[in-house]
Amino acid sequence: MTRMLAIAVAFALGLVAVPAPAQDYPNQPIRLISGFPAGTTADISARVVGGRMGQILGQQIVVENRPGAASSLAALQVARAPKDGYTLFVASAANMINAAMSANLQFDIMKDFAPVALLTSTPTVLVVSPEIGVKSVKELIAHAKQKPDSLSFGSSGVGSSTHLALELFKHLAQVKITHIPYTGSPQVVTDLLAGRIHGYFSPASTVMGHVRAGKLVALGVTDEKRGTIVPDLPTMIEAGVPDCVSVLWFGIAAPAGTPLPVVDKLAKAANEALRSDEVVKSLRAQSVEVLGGSPADFRRHMEAEQRRWAAVVAAAGLRK
Repeated sequence: MTRMLAIAVAFALGLVAVPAPAQDYPNQPIRLISGFPAGTTADISARVVGGRMGQILGQQIVVENRPGAASSLAALQVARAPKDGYTLFVASAANMINAAMSANLQFDIMKDFAPVALLTSTPTVLVVSPEIGVKSVKELIAHAKQKPDSLSFGSSGVGSSTHLALELFKHLAQVKITHIPYTGSPQVVTDLLAGRIHGYFSPASTVMGHVRAGKLVALGVTDEKRGTIVPDLPTMIEAGVPDCVSVLWFGIAAPAGTPLPVVDKLAKAANEALRSDEVVKSLRAQSVEVLGGSPADFRRHMEAEQRRWAAVVAAAGLRK
């Protein structure tokens, strides 16, 4: 009997244990690294869904915030982490934009990560300070054209989805607006409320409370269609800016090479968490919509986003 045949027979008879990386996984806490500060939609999604996933898996999922470089610092940390399922990443639209904008990243978002599950999305809302006196997208465009560069808009970082939404709007509406980058949404909103900047393409979860309180004015959303979170706001397309679509989404990814049974176990836990009434209710109360799907679904979504943002970046001349 040849050696290979002997091994095959041994496996068939159960004489050799088949490695089962997911069998005792997880047996220690899992780190979920977010590239955005506490209080952002990425953080809210990670903590709400991760908390329920931890209950399902029987181990705590600890969310760690490592903001900077529009999530690239966090991505690099996870890309270099052990491929054992104990260090995960909150992937987002920002990562696809970064890949489109820069040829000098120290990681490849498509090659260095294994998609686990698409978690959530939230409408991106165009909000402005009441002080500038505009009530619609049309009025904002007229104001910006009448006084070029007089308006300043914040973003949660260069290359972030909030930055690209602004650049997309500027390109399509043919207006000049000064971009002020911050390290996260909370800081942008603080300065917007204080009147130090004039506008922001913001996650709905970050600003709708201020809109309802009359402290900010919401002009439209960058979703392709009106959704359930802010159904009364027109899309940018309806407001007269065709093709102004920018969806803010978040998912979980593991380092590439993480054993498939571990990825599948995480995906199953994520989808079970997203079906929880408690999770759905908690997220929708904060203007966040649940998504879900398989690792393959998430990869297809990332590939489509990669193509879309590459085209937007090229059209805006932002490739570095």
